[in-house]
Amino acid sequence: MFAHSLARELAEAGLLVVSGLARGIDTAAHQGALAASSPTLAVIASGVDVAYPGENAELMEQIAEEGVIVSERPLGAIPQARHFPRRNRLISGISLGVVVVEAAPQSGSLITARLAAEQGREVMAVPGSPLDPRHRGTNQLLRDGATLVESAADVIAALGPLAPAPQRRP
Repeated sequence: MFAHSLARELAEAGLLVVSGLARGIDTAAHQGALAASSPTLAVIASGVDVAYPGENAELMEQIAEEGVIVSERPLGAIPQARHFPRRNRLISGISLGVVVVEAAPQSGSLITARLAAEQGREVMAVPGSPLDPRHRGTNQLLRDGATLVESAADVIAALGPLAPAPQRRP
């Protein structure tokens, strides 16, 4: 999956991968960073003691051991729909830039991208087939001026001097 390999390569380059621990792209991003033996930061919409979605409980535990989990919600809080846009605000605020890999026209990823732009962060998107509804949002971001991303090098170039210097791995 592209999100996994992109996150792995960015982590290997010294960037901290920040995502929301949701199903799909978020899960792949966290797993990619961990595959690079790098920490990752999960911003969640529940209490830090509540795994959501449930199938990510083991991943959440691994992130807690090897990275960071952040939440505005109190311990024991169950996520509710209204908490996710607030979580997305934290994701964009913590980040130097936001890469949207897939986004339907009304997705939370587009909320994160809008917030990132409002916060002065770099907004990047991966192009997709115009026939695939999962890419209508990313293609719209590109039409609106987001930086096109086809590789980790594109992200590093877009971040320019904000990106860390490349690191050599032993």
